Amino acid sequence: MAHVLLVGESWFTYTTHQKGFDAFASAEYTEGGASFLDALREYGHETSYLPSHLVDREFPDELASYDVVAISDVGANTFQLASRTFTRSQPSPDRTETIRAYVENGGALLTIGGYLSFSGIDAKARWGRTPLAAALPVEVLDRDDRVELPAGAVPEVRAPGHPAVSAVAGVWPALLGLNQVTARADVLVECAGHPLLITGEYGSGRTAAFTSDIAPHWAPPEFVSWPGYGQLWDGVVRWLHKES
Repeated sequence: MAHVLLVGESWFTYTTHQKGFDAFASAEYTEGGASFLDALREYGHETSYLPSHLVDREFPDELASYDVVAISDVGANTFQLASRTFTRSQPSPDRTETIRAYVENGGALLTIGGYLSFSGIDAKARWGRTPLAAALPVEVLDRDDRVELPAGAVPEVRAPGHPAVSAVAGVWPALLGLNQVTARADVLVECAGHPLLITGEYGSGRTAAFTSDIAPHWAPPEFVSWPGYGQLWDGVVRWLHKES
């Protein structure tokens, strides 16, 4: 079994309420990775979680204690612009290079889609402009890469015998969007004609990219509650960890 570190998949929401003459603001903090982490634990994997706003202070200098690192819906700026660099102009390690070197030396990386994944909304995620881009099994587009699928699109498995997806049977629930990428490794699953799950190798390590979400909104409740949801992530993690 693998020890998986999930990084990202959290956000703050600030809302202004206008009631006639008066207005007030409220704030809410949300973590979206619970279903993903719960599914992995149900299959016996160990999990750790680092929300987006804690990356600056708590991202580990060494990743060797983790079998798989998963990055979901958090942009490259969070990893490259440490507070001491951005606010005090002091040099700091490029954490995207730390992750790249971890994979090259035998680690495993899973990148997951979202509005701040790959290139992301308004191209703000900018992962294609980092050292880590070399390790990804996809080429990141240099523009807003969202593919919105509001009517829903059902994924199609292209490599049913691959161990990452071989345990997932039947028709997949529809997804509501994904990030457009160019695959440069093995495409296991497509959605609306776009690569959805891509696997590859880099150096001594393995990488996988899932270009849609692990939670709403692109992954609707029907996808998250689907029996194949846990089978999918267990299969992907086992393949990344070289258990299959």
